[in-house]
Amino acid sequence: MIDVQPSCDDMVLFENADWHVIEDGLEHRETGYFVARDSLGRRSVDELWEWPLHLAEKSWCSPRLFREAFLMAIDLFGMDRDEALARSFIAGFGLRMGQGGVAGSDGFTKLSELVRPKSIPRRRPAASDMRSVSDMRSISHRGGAGWMEETETARSALS
Repeated sequence: MIDVQPSCDDMVLFENADWHVIEDGLEHRETGYFVARDSLGRRSVDELWEWPLHLAEKSWCSPRLFREAFLMAIDLFGMDRDEALARSFIAGFGLRMGQGGVAGSDGFTKLSELVRPKSIPRRRPAASDMRSVSDMRSISHRGGAGWMEETETARSALS
């Protein structure tokens, strides 16, 4: 990895493998991407912190290293953490599950993986999966008046 120095002459207050925290803000070491100090606490309309949401879109941004540097910058610059900050990281990067996770994922699990894991393929129900009409008639009392007709109309539309 190329060791890139901050773009300005500011003293480095904190650094990790990807980020420098300098007096003027936060800078990505490899790309030079810069987050100004006075914009760190910027919020979206729904009060989420904008930078965790924005940096989650960058393919080069490591969630663990960004989070570490961002939180350090907030602490060094005397900003208050709140519940919205945690929600912002969850919304942007997903949840950190345990200590492990998938190799190369920094231990984070994307929210989409929690909702529908890739290991569970998406499929449409086969015709054989549909209940028989006699089964439906035996349970039609649960659906109320007109339920059987709606069900049969839906079945004929699928056929």
